[in-house]
Amino acid sequence: MVKSGNKPKRGGALSGSPSHLIHRALQLALDVYSEEMGPDGLTQRQFAVLEAVSHKAGLTQTDLVRATGIDRSTLADLVARMTTKGLLDREKSTLDARAKAVRLSPAGEAALEAARPRVEAADKRIMGLLPKGKRDVFLDLLGELAGEADAAPVKAKAEAKAAKKAARELKKAEKAAKKAEKPAKAEKVKKPAKLKLVEPA
Repeated sequence: MVKSGNKPKRGGALSGSPSHLIHRALQLALDVYSEEMGPDGLTQRQFAVLEAVSHKAGLTQTDLVRATGIDRSTLADLVARMTTKGLLDREKSTLDARAKAVRLSPAGEAALEAARPRVEAADKRIMGLLPKGKRDVFLDLLGELAGEADAAPVKAKAEAKAAKKAARELKKAEKAAKKAEKPAKAEKVKKPAKLKLVEPA
């Protein structure tokens, strides 16, 4: 169990590394979550999927990736296991015949209802480790980071598209420059027509 008020010791590369500190904070959050949920409770990712599906039934895998931030391959495996456990029901999507939509099963609803107070308790414990005046700021910063993570694929796609367009434009410009550098071909001078000598009759 972690006590509040334990500030990290300053000094060393790790104390100034956001990736390291976020990883440590994640470890702490998952430990607290596991303690509150118990050994037979939902995992954090299972809870996220059930919570997302509870707000809108009939979500496809793509919808769930957007809603939870879980990567596509992990989510596919997770949904398959949760369906086998009876927490989710799968059916053909009404919007896309190729996609499978998921809904909460009765067992999934019961598991989610049982998990919500435990998740709330875990969240309270985690926030209780911070001074009251910093809690809202902390949540806002986490929200901004999560927002950037959600926007990253869209930004990457837009940047790739812009880079491709710029490469095409550059190629076009280089081609035009090469064409301009070539000396114009000298026009062929027409030879005067040969005069036919007509012998007198």
